[in-house]
Amino acid sequence: MPSNTTAPPGKKTAKKKGRRARLLLLVLVLALVAGIGFGGYWGVSTVRASFPQTTGEIRLDGLSADVEVKRDANGVPQVYADNETDLFRAQGYVQAQDRFYEMDVRRHVTAGRLSEMFGESQVDTDAFLRTLGWRRVAQEEYDKVLSPETKKYLQAYADGVNAYLKDRAPKDVSVEYAALALTGDYTIEPWSPVDSVAWLKAMAWDLRGNMQDEIDRSLMTSRLGAQQIKQLYPEYPYALHQPIVDKGAVGDDGKFDPKADATEGDGTTTGDTPGTGPGGTGSTGSSGSGGGISSQLGALSEVLDTVPALLGPNGNGIGSNSWVVSGRLTTSGKPLLANDPHLAPQLPSLWYQMGLHCRSVSATCRYDVAGYTFSGMPGVIIGHNDKIAWGLTNLGADVTDLYLEKIGPDGYLVDGKVKPFVSREETIKVAGGADRKITVRSTGHGPLVSDRSSELETVGQKAPVGNAAPDRGTGYGVSLQWTALTPGKSMDAIFAIDRAKDFTAFRAAAKNFEVPSQNLIYADTDGHIGYQSPGKIPQRTKGDGTLPAPGWDSSWKWKGYIPFEKLPYEYDPARGYIVTANQAVIDDKTYPDLLTKDWGYGSRSQRINDLIESKTKDGGKISSDDMRTMQTDNRSEIATLLNPLLLKIDISDPYVREAQKLLEGWDYTQEPDSAAAAYFNAVWRNVLKLAFGNKLPKELRAEGDCINVRPAEATGPVDEQNKLVRECGERDPDSAQPDGGDRWYEVVRPLLKQEKNEWWTTPGNRLDPPTETRDQLLARAMKDARWELTAKLGKDVSTWSWGRLHQLTLKNQTLGTAGPGVVQQLLNRGPWNLGGGEAAVDATGWNAAGGYEVIWVPSMRMVVNVGDWDRSRWVNLTGASGHAFHSNYTDQTDAWAKGELYDWAYGKAAVDAAAKDTLVLKP
Repeated sequence: MPSNTTAPPGKKTAKKKGRRARLLLLVLVLALVAGIGFGGYWGVSTVRASFPQTTGEIRLDGLSADVEVKRDANGVPQVYADNETDLFRAQGYVQAQDRFYEMDVRRHVTAGRLSEMFGESQVDTDAFLRTLGWRRVAQEEYDKVLSPETKKYLQAYADGVNAYLKDRAPKDVSVEYAALALTGDYTIEPWSPVDSVAWLKAMAWDLRGNMQDEIDRSLMTSRLGAQQIKQLYPEYPYALHQPIVDKGAVGDDGKFDPKADATEGDGTTTGDTPGTGPGGTGSTGSSGSGGGISSQLGALSEVLDTVPALLGPNGNGIGSNSWVVSGRLTTSGKPLLANDPHLAPQLPSLWYQMGLHCRSVSATCRYDVAGYTFSGMPGVIIGHNDKIAWGLTNLGADVTDLYLEKIGPDGYLVDGKVKPFVSREETIKVAGGADRKITVRSTGHGPLVSDRSSELETVGQKAPVGNAAPDRGTGYGVSLQWTALTPGKSMDAIFAIDRAKDFTAFRAAAKNFEVPSQNLIYADTDGHIGYQSPGKIPQRTKGDGTLPAPGWDSSWKWKGYIPFEKLPYEYDPARGYIVTANQAVIDDKTYPDLLTKDWGYGSRSQRINDLIESKTKDGGKISSDDMRTMQTDNRSEIATLLNPLLLKIDISDPYVREAQKLLEGWDYTQEPDSAAAAYFNAVWRNVLKLAFGNKLPKELRAEGDCINVRPAEATGPVDEQNKLVRECGERDPDSAQPDGGDRWYEVVRPLLKQEKNEWWTTPGNRLDPPTETRDQLLARAMKDARWELTAKLGKDVSTWSWGRLHQLTLKNQTLGTAGPGVVQQLLNRGPWNLGGGEAAVDATGWNAAGGYEVIWVPSMRMVVNVGDWDRSRWVNLTGASGHAFHSNYTDQTDAWAKGELYDWAYGKAAVDAAAKDTLVLKP
């Protein structure tokens, strides 16, 4: 099934049985397909039946003239057409050739229709997705908001996809359909323009910002006090890690002026009322035992884990690096631009490399653009045209708020009056089973997401509040307000960016890039560089978005959105470069509006800043090779703080001392063959577990992480009445806490200066005494890490390596993510032993609470030579093809793992020289 899809509590066993039965059939089918045991010639022909035709001629209805498709050795297509509709019709056809199964699964996710493909196990996921209503909002965007020109392109793209599907049996589209054909009556539906628009909703969901932090802070109140929680969410370290924009201010005209000198404000921002919640106590009324609110939000967190994370686990790891350097600092004399988005590893890669070229650029055919696209959506998302280049990273703006709702049988309470729910019925069709009907209820804030879990049927019954609740029936509900549930124009923005020729046009296009809110970096052939923060970002009347708000009080509603003209931007800054890597956009002491309280903490961005500064000091220049080298920088920033302390600890145990010696002389780089990196990261993981993880509530800890704790409601000392109980974590390991990201660097930084602090205390166990000081806890973490790696890597420390722990396995996003090993062997690839790590520039992320496995990666890398386009370079995580046994399935992965880049042909002569196959699509 798609990543991060797990059954809700109480239903896992039944679902696993149903899924196992279907997978047994899939094993047999796929074994035949691969020619295992028997099947022979039939198996080979079935595999090859779905491979695309890449040479010769194909008739494509609707074209007005011939379209050429030139593919290089990696199968990357460059499309040449005489008009725009032909261009996007051909894009749809070509992407369907290589990636239609991926596109089909993705549209079933966005529409909440996974059960139609994969059966009973996906019903609860579909129910949650229907509640969010991505597809409904996408339909409204298409019908009422998008420009006629954009709709024309979307329709042309859909026509191209459907031309490919016409008269093709499913097994001739992709090998996965050969399996599905024997496990149910599955029919491929025609592609719709709305299928393309809906993908932006899934992208926005995975880049939605601090919603998980909002839940986690509330859940922590069952075990931690307000001051402790504040310590675990420290302020952004502006003094250490510079924001993207280091100057500029909003003028009296309400517009941001990037040249203005910022003045120190009073430290508050619009809507910034920290520490207030429904109970008025700073804990959303959920202090102490937490009661129903804790249960409610914990259950909601479990529901969120079931939603397919198409981009990756939501949280600190979802990020990216991008930076642009002015020509005065480069060897070429022209700007250089680099980008590598950090997303979930997927097979095939989320990205599809492509060029879209008008043979003659004119007023009627304006596109000459190349870069990274999403299969299933026309246009280019990241790349360059003949005048400008651009990249994206996640801005991380807080665009979601959870509202606690006082609900009853007739509706929900607002300012003492009951308002009726807005309700609708949804029917979920189930492959091999009966249809399921659900009721979706919404308040004035948004959908009532708490309806989507059996555990939430009695939520909030014990929740303490600051004022009397009505007869609550089933208690509090939780609704979600989210900018992506309002129709917007992001699809218009993509086409406008693709044809922009200067910064003015680029900014005008960015104005419509409403969701997801992204950092946009820019460079052009005239030598200019720039940055723009776009997005629909709410202005709050009350609160700072860090905790659930009281829905029954209208004074907590959103009052609008930050005007685009007020959002920060830069153009040719004096320092000569711009870095965006999910750090703070601008100092919130000087900027008047709240963007978020939950930035990434800037370890990656500051490392990139430092690398640029060190390279350009004393007149040095940066080359494109330097940019590539920076992308693969793997230094551990937390090691620079923690390792010197580890080396000072007197270790008497010879086995632990043997491991400690690995850290002597270590330069903090995390190469795949580094034994020191392996041991240090194991120590870091155990420091986090001992100091913080074991003190967090079960709703935040990883599944299988079991500890003995005192019951949350217990008072007084542990005795016969308050015995310790066995308590196991409930969170998906990929999203559990403490994850070890750079937020935790900032948590630990001040504590390392304190020999005694409550966080260093642990209760001990039958093998180890309690710890009371920093060095005692560090010593125990070093011991625990030694024995953990002994079990994983062997007794001989000289054989240890970070890459053996830190592995990447590329998994087919449906049939390859669950089930018997045979299925995974047929569809999955790997493992690769990787260097890099969490919060390094080479961000091969892992979650310290869950293990060392790579769970997010630089999903592609590119270095653009602005103006000398054919000297640009790029690489994808996997390959162009989504066909499991095609030569372009994972042909780029080895180069990607080594940090290598391929030549990126753009000009006609370069494309012709690189072309291995040419296909002509004819009217």
